[in-house]
Amino acid sequence: MAIISKKSQQQDTRIVKNTSEDNDKNDITLRPKAMTEYIGQSEVKRNLSVFIQAAKKRSEPLEHVLLHGAPGLGKTTLANILAREMNVNIKTTAGPALEKQGDLAAILTNLKENDILFIDEIHRLKAPIEEILYSAMEDFCLDIVIGKGPAARSMRLSLPKFTLIGATTKLSMISSPLRDRFGNLIKLEFYKKSEIEEIIQRSAGILKLEIDARAASRLAQSSRQTPRIANRLLKRVRDFATVYDDTHIISFEMVEKSLSDLGVDEIGLDNTDRQILHAIAEKFGGGPVGLNTIAAATNEEQNTVEDIYEPYLLQLGFLDRTPRGRMITEKAYKHIGLKAPKNVQTSLI
Repeated sequence: MAIISKKSQQQDTRIVKNTSEDNDKNDITLRPKAMTEYIGQSEVKRNLSVFIQAAKKRSEPLEHVLLHGAPGLGKTTLANILAREMNVNIKTTAGPALEKQGDLAAILTNLKENDILFIDEIHRLKAPIEEILYSAMEDFCLDIVIGKGPAARSMRLSLPKFTLIGATTKLSMISSPLRDRFGNLIKLEFYKKSEIEEIIQRSAGILKLEIDARAASRLAQSSRQTPRIANRLLKRVRDFATVYDDTHIISFEMVEKSLSDLGVDEIGLDNTDRQILHAIAEKFGGGPVGLNTIAAATNEEQNTVEDIYEPYLLQLGFLDRTPRGRMITEKAYKHIGLKAPKNVQTSLI
């Protein structure tokens, strides 16, 4: 039986958040089931297809795979596709769910030959649990200690050859000994706008919605180059269309109205993103200002600002990290409709 754990989620209600929603019944149905259905990540798909074919020809398990990249880019989906392409079972768990060594040992000893074990948020594994993986990944054996104190003795159990697929959003938090045991390190990149449009069209078809190219393009524009956010926005626009027009047709005008009501602008910023930019610009003269001060000014936790809001603002070039703190750029001033001070114009252009 697969061991399934909900991903830990930030406690926020943002429509453009990129954490998963386990209570969204349509989320699983929108996931592609095969490599041919998986849109985007062309280089990743091409390389993985070679690795899969080679493993099949040698009748061996796929070499261990570490998927890393921002949340919502399709790491979990890709892991399940790999299992289907290899025609093997997949058992799923998450780093925080493995609290003691026995939890991982129970999973490993129940694997069958060539099975895949998928560990989401693998960077959150506890050190003692991580150490069990070393021999399991390298030698396909499990070293356990029976008893305590002077009477304790170690025992080595043989494991079937399996594939470990790890997924992480924070590659730097994975220790070198664990990272080095993965034969394939795969980075998922942000998606092109055209790819997001294609994903939206595919998802609309699954949800039995009609959406024209103009509406899909406008929706993709606000999706932060992330499929998970694109699908979430599509489903929320569907809600507005159902209530206001009692229709399954998603028009450009309905997308515009829905995103406006949701507080999502044309580049995917929501109210809190803009609040952070306004706070730095108006209360702190554009910066530099410390992260804890930004958090206090916006009534958000420091970790939430750093992990949830800041990455996309940095990606857009709206924030600048300096040794003295965060500053907003001239580009950000223009977006929120304010005039940048002269020092910002000269130093950050």
